[in-house]
Amino acid sequence: MLYALLDWLLDHKPYAHQSALFRGALAILMAFAIVWLLAPPIIRMLVRFKIGDRPEFDHATLNQLTQGKKNTPTMGGLLIVIAILLTLLLLGDLSNFYVRMAFVCAIWLAALGGIDDWLKLTADRRAGTRDGIKMLEKLCFQVGLGALLAIFIYNHGLRVVEQIRWIDPNADYTPFYNVLSVPFYKGAPIAQYLGKDVYGVRLSVTVFSIIAVIVIAGTSNAVNLTDGMDGLASGCVALTSIVFMVIAFVVGQADFAIKLLLYPITGADELAILCGAIAGACLGFLWYNSYPAQIFMGDTGSLTLGGLIGYVAIVTRTELMLFIVGGVFVLEAISVLIQIFYYKTTGKRFFRCAPVHHHFHLGGWTETQVVMRFWLVGALFATFALATLKLR
Repeated sequence: MLYALLDWLLDHKPYAHQSALFRGALAILMAFAIVWLLAPPIIRMLVRFKIGDRPEFDHATLNQLTQGKKNTPTMGGLLIVIAILLTLLLLGDLSNFYVRMAFVCAIWLAALGGIDDWLKLTADRRAGTRDGIKMLEKLCFQVGLGALLAIFIYNHGLRVVEQIRWIDPNADYTPFYNVLSVPFYKGAPIAQYLGKDVYGVRLSVTVFSIIAVIVIAGTSNAVNLTDGMDGLASGCVALTSIVFMVIAFVVGQADFAIKLLLYPITGADELAILCGAIAGACLGFLWYNSYPAQIFMGDTGSLTLGGLIGYVAIVTRTELMLFIVGGVFVLEAISVLIQIFYYKTTGKRFFRCAPVHHHFHLGGWTETQVVMRFWLVGALFATFALATLKLR
């Protein structure tokens, strides 16, 4: 909205506002300011209506350690979602297909997480109310969103190719919207293969959809699992989104993408504004979510943040790099799978408690030590991921 106004006032001339990276940086500041300013009244409102968290774990010692968190206001993820969408509305190019699909992704997952949070909060107030959405039901909605996004993204890529060939029937153009980028694999230089076969794996719409479903559902749930300590998820998501802000900008600029052996995706650079908004909203939320937390994001925030990060990875064709950038989320999710498998096969626990951040907490680390050290690990993963852009 604001971007379109400026573009009209400046007669579409190439001023700074047309740079997606510049607007991404502005998005960090704007989203931070929105959350930072709105959080105090929202916290007071949540306290007044007694919308507080009830941390419960299948571990007596951990329940004792988290007693102080009882009744801390939750569903603060609504604040994060509002800041992201408002920032994207003001600074993003609303004519961009990927920006519009980002709204669909955010609203879908925010609604899913919000309903889940509300059912959990009201379960002990009304007889017969369910304690949250069942895992299978939640997964069905995530799978549906992933499939929907995949089909729209794939078909949009086809339309872009058709438009280019309609403008120039003789254009020798190879689309990259359905090519899987493989970290560390150089293959043939992409600049020499524009219009020809390129290195990487070209995907059918079916395989593309399967990957999108796995990424959306997996990332969304992984961030949800990480959100178990004050500031842990918000800090790690902020780091991850800043990396993807750079990746989105690079992929959307053909010259930069080719130099770094990434696949250029027309219009993907607008997602730098989305990533900037995510980073700013998380940093603003961290102001009140750091230990001792005044507010929790709940599933409303964690499911949405994870899904949006996964969405950006799908559009930029860097799903495999997501495993490196979001290394902390991967470790958290794997620790839960290991715990479940080990317990079902042996009847014993592999970790003291899963996700793994609770394992270290029960091992003697204070909560702030766990969070700070996981942030450091997340920063190392993020730095290494950026380095892989040239390690091919």
